[in-house]
Amino acid sequence: MRFSLACALGALAVTSAAPLEERQNGSPVPPYVDQGVAIFSCTKPGTIALTFDDGIAGFTANALNQLRAGGHRATFFVNGDNFDQLRNNVPTLQRMFNEGHQVGHHTWNHPHLPQLGWDDVKAQMTRLEHEMIDLVGRYPTYMRPPYFEYNAETLAIMKGLKYRVIITDVDTNDWKFDTNASFNDFVAGLNRGGSIVLAHDVHDMTVNQLLPRMLSEMARRGLKSVPVGECLGEHPNNWYRYTKR
Repeated sequence: MRFSLACALGALAVTSAAPLEERQNGSPVPPYVDQGVAIFSCTKPGTIALTFDDGIAGFTANALNQLRAGGHRATFFVNGDNFDQLRNNVPTLQRMFNEGHQVGHHTWNHPHLPQLGWDDVKAQMTRLEHEMIDLVGRYPTYMRPPYFEYNAETLAIMKGLKYRVIITDVDTNDWKFDTNASFNDFVAGLNRGGSIVLAHDVHDMTVNQLLPRMLSEMARRGLKSVPVGECLGEHPNNWYRYTKR
């Protein structure tokens, strides 16, 4: 996804009470990451979160293999219909949950959200919610806007739908398909103190060339990836909902 920001940096905050509608398989646990604001960085000291967008697709399983071998847990922001249909990849989706990864919402089919009306943005969100309830019995409370494109209205809709909005502060730019440049962007981001890393599990270059180098660099630095929710200090009970709206 191309990094294009449509509004100023949002503030990260926590609230002191969870709404009744947010009750899930187990009660919500404070603190609660605020909803409807753009979040760029981890808040828990010493953490790093690898995040992958646009899947699930053919290379995702190999990404999971590498993460498991290195003891890493990541966040996968999935679409309902993009490089492949989510419905065609339920075993891989379930594997993500089983291996301790976090699954996030990346809209149904990866549109430019600021170009859509209010109702169409909501439909992008609720359609994937319903699909995930049908497939795995839950849907995420964390989302990432496609292309990092959002505006005040987008954030207002996400707040109304009770979504945490995750951006990045380490963009590998792997969509340019230049392994060396992407690895250099990754290293530079870490050197700046970045903590939320963006890559794409749908690209051969990313999974088979870039990711091994990223994991090797993390091992050299003694870093282990955790899910975004964990790096923001939020309990896993708060990462999903279990009933349709």
